[in-house]
Amino acid sequence: MRGKLLIVISMMCLPLVYGGNPDRQGEAGAYELLLNPWARSAGLHTMTTSMIQGVEAMRLNPAGLVHIPRTQVLIGHTRYLVGSGVNLNAVGLGQKLGDNGALGISLMAVDFGDIDVTTTDQPEGTGATFSPGFYHLGVSYAHNFENKVTVGLTVRGISETTADLSAHGLAIDAGVQYVTGPADNFKFGISLRNVGTSMRFGGEGLSFRAPNPDGTISYDLSYDQRAATFQLPSVLNIGASYDINLNTRHRFTLVGNFASNSFSQDAIGGGVEYAFNELFMLRGGYKYDLGSGKDAVVNNIYSGISAGVSIEVPFSQDSDTRLAIDYGYRTTSTWDGTHNLTIRFTI
Repeated sequence: MRGKLLIVISMMCLPLVYGGNPDRQGEAGAYELLLNPWARSAGLHTMTTSMIQGVEAMRLNPAGLVHIPRTQVLIGHTRYLVGSGVNLNAVGLGQKLGDNGALGISLMAVDFGDIDVTTTDQPEGTGATFSPGFYHLGVSYAHNFENKVTVGLTVRGISETTADLSAHGLAIDAGVQYVTGPADNFKFGISLRNVGTSMRFGGEGLSFRAPNPDGTISYDLSYDQRAATFQLPSVLNIGASYDINLNTRHRFTLVGNFASNSFSQDAIGGGVEYAFNELFMLRGGYKYDLGSGKDAVVNNIYSGISAGVSIEVPFSQDSDTRLAIDYGYRTTSTWDGTHNLTIRFTI
């Protein structure tokens, strides 16, 4: 039954495996949906489709949400493209439902800082500032079947606003994780993200005044422009990981992932995570865009190396209650990289 389920899901996703289309780069919108505010997965370039667990799974593969003891709270801060002045702030809550289910909610906000208001008459600035508001609110549910197959679904509301313009949309993420092996050390995962409604900006910012086109009487009219619709940046992730347990204290995990992007180059990559007693973890990865290079239309900003570290402090020796700090760093082709910091509380 489990094998048939994986075959069905794989066949449903197969048409998207070769979805990367460099000719469509730049045609989507709401690209902040691809940003990762959580440090643990960011330390492996968000390639942990098969092994991601807890609240942060809501951003990559919601099937992993179910792997929490009872309750988990995450608070994340990201310095995105250091030097750009853009930050990400996120908070998430996951709650176990019975033995096999979990429900989660998460909120991410993009902080652009204060941007100067400019006009054609005052290109250096009017003295006023504004700050766009980009928010994502997601609700997820995950279920575990026989401790081997987990499935999850996230419904995410999208809001992008300025003082006189706004766009709103709805996105759905779905994922599955499969565990097998003599010690459940082989993991396989598939997730399909950002499938949803088209979005369009509207508001007073698209209106303007112009003379009456009739011309017989001179007076101005207000005209409303209609902005073009844009699609969401959907992406299919297929990943696998393998745990190498040297003993009860030392674990090495090998990670591999393939990402098929509907509006950009496909990407492939891998990494490794080392854990000591599941209290101290080091990780690093490398991601490469297929078709990237000097002849590419646009190269992905996150191609290259990533690294991260986690420290967990248990409240008692036999308890699942823990406080953890995660840090992740990703090199970027422009600016000075991205830094993620997350505080994780699990009970």
